[in-house]
Amino acid sequence: MLPALMQDFPLQISSILAHAARAHGEREIVSKLVGEPVWRYDWAGCERRSRAAAQALLKLGIASGDRVSSLAWNTHRHLELFYAVPGIGAVLHTANPRLSDDQIAFTINHAGSRILFFEPNLSDLVERLKPLLPAIEHFILLAAPYEALLAAEDGDFAWPRFDEQAAAFLCYTSGTTGDPKGVLYSHRSIVLHGMAAGLSSAFGFSAFDVIMPCSSMYHATAWGLPFTAAINGCKLVLPCDKMDGASLADLIAGEGVTFSGGVPTIWTMYLAHLETSGQGVGALKRLVIGGSAVPRAMAETFRETYGVTVLQIWGMTETNPLGVISTPTPLLMAEGDDYATETILTRQGRMQFGIELRIIDDAGTALAWDGEQAGKLQVRGPWVVDRYYPDLPAADRDGWFDTGDIGTIDRFGFLRLTDRAKDVIKSGGEWISSIDLENAAAGCPGVRIAAVVGVYHPKWEERPLLVIEAHAGESVTAEQVRAHLETRVVRWWMPDDIVFAAVPLTATGKIDKKVLRDTYRDHLAAPG
Repeated sequence: MLPALMQDFPLQISSILAHAARAHGEREIVSKLVGEPVWRYDWAGCERRSRAAAQALLKLGIASGDRVSSLAWNTHRHLELFYAVPGIGAVLHTANPRLSDDQIAFTINHAGSRILFFEPNLSDLVERLKPLLPAIEHFILLAAPYEALLAAEDGDFAWPRFDEQAAAFLCYTSGTTGDPKGVLYSHRSIVLHGMAAGLSSAFGFSAFDVIMPCSSMYHATAWGLPFTAAINGCKLVLPCDKMDGASLADLIAGEGVTFSGGVPTIWTMYLAHLETSGQGVGALKRLVIGGSAVPRAMAETFRETYGVTVLQIWGMTETNPLGVISTPTPLLMAEGDDYATETILTRQGRMQFGIELRIIDDAGTALAWDGEQAGKLQVRGPWVVDRYYPDLPAADRDGWFDTGDIGTIDRFGFLRLTDRAKDVIKSGGEWISSIDLENAAAGCPGVRIAAVVGVYHPKWEERPLLVIEAHAGESVTAEQVRAHLETRVVRWWMPDDIVFAAVPLTATGKIDKKVLRDTYRDHLAAPG
């Protein structure tokens, strides 16, 4: 091998912000906040404050490799932590406030964090968590206390240079079964992912775009949008936790948003608001929707009524999270508009540079890309997990990571997910474990078998339905089951309905969830 003669310059997250501040310093950042007026500044201001935050972290004793946790929404202060914490070589763990108290505490303790930043409207949650977090040395409110830390610094700080393979973010899976797993992103993976996400085959950004991430910043770094926006010099609009239809409509129209992304539930509420209010979409041109399958009627309404293109996306915490995006190709368009539209609306998306895909059968043999043969979906690439934190196997020796999904890939490279290897439920973009819910319900006196399946819901896309088969001669009521579950599962995991019926079993004695899903497919279609 002949060594190259190019500069060895590490790919670091701080270089993204430094570029945005220098090349697009006056491009605006707009942020809603909890109980405060809207905050407005620019990329240059973001870098100044991020440097001051880095100084404050160092003064608090945070060193390279240390972990810092956040319980925070999509705001400019959270954005500053996205750059300040990894900028000094530390690791930002973005905790998910929608998990149960025990799961949140588990992730913070498992991360080994020493500082917790949190939002004002999460103060009650943090008070409950404090006894469970003995290693946290500082609890810092993302309001006046945070501002005081920054005000004490001069911002005269040079970002250190270090190995691009250093850890930067620690994101946890939602704990569909068992404890959540930690995925430790590197500076290299974040930068490469951020560059690739802006390509024409993906989000197709330019400096003229105005981006509003409605995917939470604690969900795999808001799909990488805070970094891709900075790389491309886009205006950034941050909605805090205000994801209702009216709030989003006002921001989209008022700030000239051209691109946004989030789970289908958010856009269901947005469309409902547009319909009832008569409000328009302003400059909005593109939406990327992921987390669960995009309802076809939603995509068609956006396109035909409002002129907005909907792009499906598939990814995971383990893929940083970009996997595939449903953008067209000349080869696909050559098949005709109807064929291309059908493909784009019914597939999760096509392979992107940086991600290899394959589907395999049970014997591990790669299957053809014919759109017909379904198999286990595996991925690998420079932003795919290799091992879970701190050191647990994730990929095989050739780098292939088994996603747990079943799907097909067609000749154009478009992925279609056909099933889930595990019967988890995706409600409003959040995972619910059917197994954990079943185990909790099975402990209720009188219950013989408890089965949980996800069924269609008009607002949340999918919600859990609990089917109970009682012991012979015993009487169990829905009220008794709910009372039993209330102390054992987080509130939003509670089943939307409880049905008492014989639970079908397969020939091997397992619960036949396919039969249950077919039987109760429309049970919650018009919930009371």
